[in-house]
Amino acid sequence: MSNNLSAPDPAELSSSVGSGSNNMGVELANERAQFLEMEEVNFTDNELVYHVRTALKSASSGDSESYDELIGVMHHRERLSPDEVAMLVTCLKALSGTVSCIDVVHHESLLSSIFGMSMWNYGPEVMDALVDLIISLAASSGKFVDSCLDMLIRNFVPPYSYLALLKQPRGLSRKDQVLSRVHSALESISHLVPLAPMRLLSLVIQRMPRQNDNETVMMTYVENMFKLESGSMGQLVGSTMLIAVVDRLLDLDLEIGWEDIVQDDSSKGIFEMELEDLEEDEEDLNDEGDELPGKHLSRNSLRGNVIAEKLDSLLVLTFEYLESCQGHGRLLEVFETLLHSFRITVLNAYKSKFAQFVMFYACALDPENCGVRFARMLVDIFVCHDHPPMTRMSAVAYLASYLSRGKFLSANYITTMLKRLVDWCLDYCNVQDGDVNPFAHRVFYAGCQAIMYVLCFRMTSIMSIPRLKSQLFLMPIETILKHKSDPLKVCLPSVVGEFLKQARAARLFTVTKTFIFDDILESELSRAFGGLERLDSFFPFDPCLLKKSDSFIRPNFIFWSMVKTTYDDDEDRDEDEEGSGDEDGEESVDGVGEDRRDRMATSFNEQDIDIEEFDYALNKMSITPKQSLMYKFGGGLEELVRMPSRIRPSTSPESL
Repeated sequence: MSNNLSAPDPAELSSSVGSGSNNMGVELANERAQFLEMEEVNFTDNELVYHVRTALKSASSGDSESYDELIGVMHHRERLSPDEVAMLVTCLKALSGTVSCIDVVHHESLLSSIFGMSMWNYGPEVMDALVDLIISLAASSGKFVDSCLDMLIRNFVPPYSYLALLKQPRGLSRKDQVLSRVHSALESISHLVPLAPMRLLSLVIQRMPRQNDNETVMMTYVENMFKLESGSMGQLVGSTMLIAVVDRLLDLDLEIGWEDIVQDDSSKGIFEMELEDLEEDEEDLNDEGDELPGKHLSRNSLRGNVIAEKLDSLLVLTFEYLESCQGHGRLLEVFETLLHSFRITVLNAYKSKFAQFVMFYACALDPENCGVRFARMLVDIFVCHDHPPMTRMSAVAYLASYLSRGKFLSANYITTMLKRLVDWCLDYCNVQDGDVNPFAHRVFYAGCQAIMYVLCFRMTSIMSIPRLKSQLFLMPIETILKHKSDPLKVCLPSVVGEFLKQARAARLFTVTKTFIFDDILESELSRAFGGLERLDSFFPFDPCLLKKSDSFIRPNFIFWSMVKTTYDDDEDRDEDEEGSGDEDGEESVDGVGEDRRDRMATSFNEQDIDIEEFDYALNKMSITPKQSLMYKFGGGLEELVRMPSRIRPSTSPESL
């Protein structure tokens, strides 16, 4: 047998899988009327082992009769009787003992039949015999490694005809039987063939379902990727598995496009439209929401969108996996990989709407470590001149949205992050002497807007603690905002207006200018500094529109209606402000409070106001455009609906 034979391509050896027919079987059917039926083959076990050896050797010399009989046994796919199962098991075991006789060229039909077998179609006895054969083949020659790995990877998911059974106990039982053997075999091969894990990586990525594939197939496949990440090969393949999953999340995310963008009411500020606690299914409505039914964005716009549903399910699967990692003490290790993936993919994907919530949820699970690490990375990117301006602007937009929305972040840590932003902006002011220039100073304007945006959400909670209030009043925010570059004129008017309103009520500094754009969504200057990517209006952690995913995010999330602004209950604030802040009452580790019930989280539902007062208050407090953006999901969704400002791209043709 020649040692110079190259390994066959795995796809060629198994191209018939899933098509309902086997090319090898068709070829043999053309050469002969039919295979020898298994009932006609009657051997004892010992005779069959000898027969298999003889058949393999005779095929190499041109005598194919016995070899064809063997293929007939291997190729039989009908419902098997107990005798037929025993025959197949014996053949597989006999082949395991004769792998040294199997030749890539002379036994191509046999190999194609073996690699085309699906364990989902057989019982445990056949599964075990088949797995032993695959392991033996992989260990016998490097020529078979890729084909063996590919065969096992294809068994990550069942044949399409079997998908419906996965919802039944019988199907779930078969799933456990198959996948436990698949992963055991992969681990065995990795021990026997040291280079196998590296080959496994590329094959798993190649076989990963695409955006348009069946949702059950995609979910089952990703489950197996997570098994690889957490298994014995995790040190070798784990990071690649996680990065690939995040990449697929982002692919799905970017498939959901915003169409027919209309900025139809520039008089509405960006604090005006927020998803809040709406549930579309009337029978599913709960007491926690329904602030203004029919007046805000509804998840109905996503209903029926197949890509959005896949993304939602895949996000939930990822959230559950992160919970599992936390339970096993591995979350911080996994988070480092997620952080790396975020930096190289998600951070600069300006149209990403949902994939970033993987980071948010990981931080919510471990605020003291993951939560702190994420914020530090973002601020480090922003202040570092080595990064491109757009990357720095994206980083500070993420930081502002994260600090504003994370219920698990303490006022103490938020103040620390704000100080870093203020310090950088002050240093910039000290070395820059230019006038208004949205392009030249765009990173500076992004930093200023981030400071104001965070304070719109957090000013009251910071000022409720005397020590933090003192720190806030010592920050040179007024000096920065009154610089010649005039950030108050360039930043998003809706953010500026809301910030100035709260700053005035809190007596943070004296506003000497008269600003007439309190309720204007944006200006020409803000559009200019935001660029084509519209980073001036990029708020990546606005409320999650995916229903199942939102159930994980919501308990850790601050909605705008939960924010108590400095101008709320103004008549009571002066008397109660000093007593409301108990500096010793805030427990924190590394700057992050363990008390996830942020002091700012006061819902309108708790206030004794009638519905007209409620409507007026919500409009005044609102942070996202009520009618500034309309979009449609492709595929027959006719109704135009409103979209949060974080994903409102530029209306210029280039950005679309």
